[in-house]
Amino acid sequence: MSTSKIHSIQDMPGALDGVRVLDLSRVLAGPWSTQILADLGAEVIKVERPGAGDDTRSWGPPFVEREDGHRDAAYYFVANRNKRSVALDISQPEGQAAVRQLASTCHILVENFKVGGLAAYGLDYDSLKSVNPALVYCSVTGFGQSGPYAPRAGYDFLIQGMSGLMSITGQPDGSPGAEAIKVGVATVDLSAGLYATIGILAALRHAERTGEGQHVDISLLDCQVSLLANQSQNYLVTGQPPQRLGNAHPNVVPYQVFAVADGHLILAVGNDGQFRRFCQVADIAALADDPRYTSNAARVENRDTLIAALKPVMAKRPAAQWTAQLEAAGVPCGPINTLDQVFDDAHIQARKMRVEMPLGDGDSHIPLVANPLRLSRTPPSYRQAPPRLGEHTLAVLAEIERHPDHTLSKDNE
Repeated sequence: MSTSKIHSIQDMPGALDGVRVLDLSRVLAGPWSTQILADLGAEVIKVERPGAGDDTRSWGPPFVEREDGHRDAAYYFVANRNKRSVALDISQPEGQAAVRQLASTCHILVENFKVGGLAAYGLDYDSLKSVNPALVYCSVTGFGQSGPYAPRAGYDFLIQGMSGLMSITGQPDGSPGAEAIKVGVATVDLSAGLYATIGILAALRHAERTGEGQHVDISLLDCQVSLLANQSQNYLVTGQPPQRLGNAHPNVVPYQVFAVADGHLILAVGNDGQFRRFCQVADIAALADDPRYTSNAARVENRDTLIAALKPVMAKRPAAQWTAQLEAAGVPCGPINTLDQVFDDAHIQARKMRVEMPLGDGDSHIPLVANPLRLSRTPPSYRQAPPRLGEHTLAVLAEIERHPDHTLSKDNE
């Protein structure tokens, strides 16, 4: 398997070189956002609970064994590279004072405590903006800072259900296995992390222009509702809630999985020209002239009869033959890969979507998924593997002690 090994710090400054981030978040949504910032060159200081750390350190198996005997769950390595870990007890005055001092030196703070949770420690936005008026303070919560659900804890699975995502995911009612199904990865957390990053960068641009920070309020529920895209727009236009269609598409036909001679294949016909070419490859050219199927709107209207006609045709050839013939004709199609097939794929390898970073001073490395951003001048960098709990506590506290009155200025940005 082809991988990219990272042996040393990359010297090229990142797009966010000079930006300092205080990360009070844990699990996935917040750390996903701060890792993106870190990959782009920002300095990220991750504050964790002494003795326990980020919840995901224990979310195993599988676990990653470190050279010094410590181990962390593989889950933790997903969203914590390029960060320094500082173990601080924010329930104690000393920990609160350290966080306030760090916040005074940072451009960005990210947290995902319950609404009002940090106010008890004097670490909420209103408290910290008094020591750093330019601070971009991002709060990631289940339901946002306002509204009747604001006090509730929010988790990815709950939001997948409450947002309507699960109502459109799964086999149709009346078919085998019919059930509302969650997506197989924490898509709510990940999308909230992406929206948080967008909001943070917009607020940072404003702070650079004006010196004025602001509070970025990210709600998992808001983010997932926004990502229902055409499904929610279909409802808003028609008043009819969309139903589960399995692997079929509500607005495009044929656009689904078909059983073929040796497994399954995704057929994604996106327009009328592609449908006509598909029919030619499939030796059913007459079907393209059938008035029930000549336009996509007609095919959606007559979905059931068309799919019934295509199923026995698709079952006659193996996946490799279909793929070769359809790709040659410019008709989108593809396999349903397992993850071993994904990382063995020549294109994924050519794009260097797997990297390996050293875990310590020895020869051990940890494989990680690369950042997908491709910037021609300021690409993401891989400077440090996800840290041990509290690995940098002494160094960061020493920096505070040496510079107790250190605040942001043009000289130290």
